[in-house]
Amino acid sequence: MFSIFRRKKSGDGLEPTAVVEKPQSGQDPLEARMERTRSNLASLFGLIRGSESIDDDLLDDIETTLLTADLGVAATTRIMDRLRDGVKRGLVATPADVLPAVQAELYALVEPCEQFLAVDPSRKPFVILMVGVNGVGKTTTIGKLARRYLDDGLKVMLAAGDTFRAAAVEQLKEWGQRNDVPVMAQGQGADSAAVIFDALQSAKSKGVDVLICDTAGRLHTQDHLMKELGKIRRVMGKVDDTAPHEVMLVVDAGTGQNALAQARQFDQAVQLTGITVTKLDGTARGGIVFAIAEEMNLPIRFIGVGERAVDLRPFDAGTFIHAVLPVETD
Repeated sequence: MFSIFRRKKSGDGLEPTAVVEKPQSGQDPLEARMERTRSNLASLFGLIRGSESIDDDLLDDIETTLLTADLGVAATTRIMDRLRDGVKRGLVATPADVLPAVQAELYALVEPCEQFLAVDPSRKPFVILMVGVNGVGKTTTIGKLARRYLDDGLKVMLAAGDTFRAAAVEQLKEWGQRNDVPVMAQGQGADSAAVIFDALQSAKSKGVDVLICDTAGRLHTQDHLMKELGKIRRVMGKVDDTAPHEVMLVVDAGTGQNALAQARQFDQAVQLTGITVTKLDGTARGGIVFAIAEEMNLPIRFIGVGERAVDLRPFDAGTFIHAVLPVETD
């Protein structure tokens, strides 16, 4: 195990605490998958090791590094305020204390968002409504989720609610064929809410455990399309007044702070219950996870770090921190 400084439960001060067991070699390649973000934050090591004392220049350089890694202003300000307070009170006394303190604050920021998406067996089907802008990997994420739930022994159905693009329906059907999962679909231009309404009725009659509903990708600035998502929710309620049970936003980490803007707008339109962050393996902007955690206060359900189904991983705060800012053993 390794120890880093964490906030005491009382909120007063920092104390060393074991957070997560360092993964064994070959067991979890997340740090390798997130090499670009990891490299972006690696300059912290050089800053700290090259300093003889904690001064304003060092703290300013740390702040700049966090902002460059796309943590955003709010998350960076929170971390730096805590760090400066620790320095002032003597809890962070030497440069060697700085990195564990930063790691601790990063962990404290994202740990509340580590909430696994558990399928409630009393909600049958358990309905997941997937939303997001074009190109974030939403349909691919649906296919990977279907594979996960099938492996858990659950009966899954997909609803092709993205009727705007014919290619989206075909892509979802391909995932359905690959996983031997039924896909409810109509023709291009069909009413999305009607497709999902029919799918929910069918899923109930067939005893499906999980219904995953695709929706058309839309810009968060397109008010009329955002209102359509509200219509989909209302139509679902005519079949099951508790549905949807999860409204999951998919964002592309590579879009940086724009992903946060998307999260704000989609949450306002459809009351999100979870977020999945994709394409973390191909960007240096993985710090957006911290920005989302700080400002949205929503569960981060999954992170995407590759093309395979197993590369859609439940979000684990400790493993994520180790991947982006490794902790050295004593």
